[in-house]
Amino acid sequence: MNTPIADFVRRYAASGTARLHMPGHKGRAFLGCEALDITEISGADSLYEADGVIAQSEANASRLFGSARTLYSTEGSSQCIRAMLFLCLQARKPGTRPVIVAARNVHKAFVFACALLGFEIVWLWPERMESLCACEVSSDALDRTLASLDAPPAAVYITSPDYLGGMADIAALAGICHRHGTVLAVDNAHGAYLRFLSPSLHPMDLGADICCDSAHKTLPVLTGGAYLHIGKGAPSAFAAQARQAMALFGSTSPSYLTLMSLDLCNAYLSDGYARRLAGTITRIDALRQRLRQKGWRTLPGDPLKLTLDACAAGTTGTALAQHLRENGMECEFADPETLVLMLTPENTDEDFARLEAALGENHAGARPQPALPHAKGTQMLSVREAMFAPHELIAVSNALGRISGAPTVSCPPAIPIAVSGEVITQEAITLLTHYGVDEVDVIKT
Repeated sequence: MNTPIADFVRRYAASGTARLHMPGHKGRAFLGCEALDITEISGADSLYEADGVIAQSEANASRLFGSARTLYSTEGSSQCIRAMLFLCLQARKPGTRPVIVAARNVHKAFVFACALLGFEIVWLWPERMESLCACEVSSDALDRTLASLDAPPAAVYITSPDYLGGMADIAALAGICHRHGTVLAVDNAHGAYLRFLSPSLHPMDLGADICCDSAHKTLPVLTGGAYLHIGKGAPSAFAAQARQAMALFGSTSPSYLTLMSLDLCNAYLSDGYARRLAGTITRIDALRQRLRQKGWRTLPGDPLKLTLDACAAGTTGTALAQHLRENGMECEFADPETLVLMLTPENTDEDFARLEAALGENHAGARPQPALPHAKGTQMLSVREAMFAPHELIAVSNALGRISGAPTVSCPPAIPIAVSGEVITQEAITLLTHYGVDEVDVIKT
């Protein structure tokens, strides 16, 4: 597959052209990548008015992912989430309120987008709260929720895979959405690679109307590289207005280094990636099986995540993360209950061996799995009103009964416990304390 962005940038870097344009480093080496770091010069195309090399590269990505249209982001899935919600808002049934139905384990970028766009959120809650990161949505629960509304919402929004690797039944949920006259939007930030499994588990192949992928999370792309995918069955306005939606929330100075890496990734994906991916998943499955034999409990989830149940091992995920750190390894995410490790075909045999050796045998007795409460707080202000009201930071211990301002949570996982405009309940305080949050943003009184 051709790589038009990378080819242009490399030609320009080798041309010896005097750079009488931005950026200010003029291609001189400070980090070592400056020669390839350019701006929208003649021939380089422009991300939000693309009709040249960027448009050609995005068309390559669209073919690879089987979408009606794929656009690039250099500002991660956060930009794509805002664009998705804007498109859903614009395409909703005329005369209906701006309502969106969402599983509660959303990234805080979703909450920010709802504040900017004025969405009302109807939350889908898990039947049992096992982790801040997880929110299993059953087909029946979604069906009941949609049937209870007086009009179809602008969209249903889910996160799949979630941070622990949990995967929703997208095909079933998409069918319910379409039967109720709405669309399914998926935060697939952790699942760009799912398209290249056999069979594909990517949202675009399972009936979702629109989704985002953080290419940089699972593919060899620089940080910030992401895709916005429009499904072939989505409302026609999605594809027609997608570029405008991305421009509304994006910088006019996108990183060409990131664009170049997205472009080169197309060639990488088209050249034996599915085979390499299958081989890596086989290695992960074998490692998972050996760890189980050594006394570790692994949680089910997406194929490139290895998630360990720390409670079953008699410890905490944060303690396991520190143990790996002391042995020269860094995990993706750890909390009191779990340790999340993300692996790709770029991980070496040495990485696998070091991980297995560091974990070793585990024969500790299990510790109790804590019962986590649902932090359901009354919505006293709209998300928009709360986000733009004056705020202050206070100790979590003093937050009972206060109204949440901006979402206060670490990243990862960037999943709010108390959403903007909600009353902070004792259950929310319990969760904030459990996840090590000391201060919370609230509306000034």
